Amino acid sequence: MPRKFLKKYSPSSKTIKENKALSCLGDSVHKPSLWHMNRRSVAKAFAIGLFCAWIPTPFQTVMAAVLAIYYRAHLPLSVVLVFVTNPITIPPMFYSAYKLGSFLLGMDTESVSMDLSWQWFTTVLGDIWQPLLFGSLILAIISSALGYLIINLLWRKSTKSRWKDRQECRAARKAKKAMEKELKRASENAE
Repeated sequence: MPRKFLKKYSPSSKTIKENKALSCLGDSVHKPSLWHMNRRSVAKAFAIGLFCAWIPTPFQTVMAAVLAIYYRAHLPLSVVLVFVTNPITIPPMFYSAYKLGSFLLGMDTESVSMDLSWQWFTTVLGDIWQPLLFGSLILAIISSALGYLIINLLWRKSTKSRWKDRQECRAARKAKKAMEKELKRASENAE
């Protein structure tokens, strides 16, 4: 797994410590295990971040941080992955969650316009909240499980590849030393 890439784009511990939204978590944010990047913590972080991204509630980052602390996942990745949902991706994501929830619950899918205004929230959201939440929960579980499995597989593949490269490098050095030893013996015998 590209650790350097992940470390480069992960927020620093200082940034997280200064975040006022996460100050409610207290000193638990400063545990070193939450900042250590290994296969298990990163896979858990992907699962948590992708799960929280699908939950249509405010304060998704705080929810991801609390879950990361509880499950000892990589805190910065858990929080950053929540931003899969942003103003551009929210409408298609939650509309697809609504459609899936309606299908699974056997409800008619109404043509719902996404007009994010107070009137829309008070009228339309009351009618669609069940399929929206159910579809969001299903997609959260699926994307969370896939994220966890894919990161685990990629990390293991990367580790095996690096291990194989090191073995080949060792074998090449060993062969080179043997060749140099053989050449030295041959030159000594020739004299």
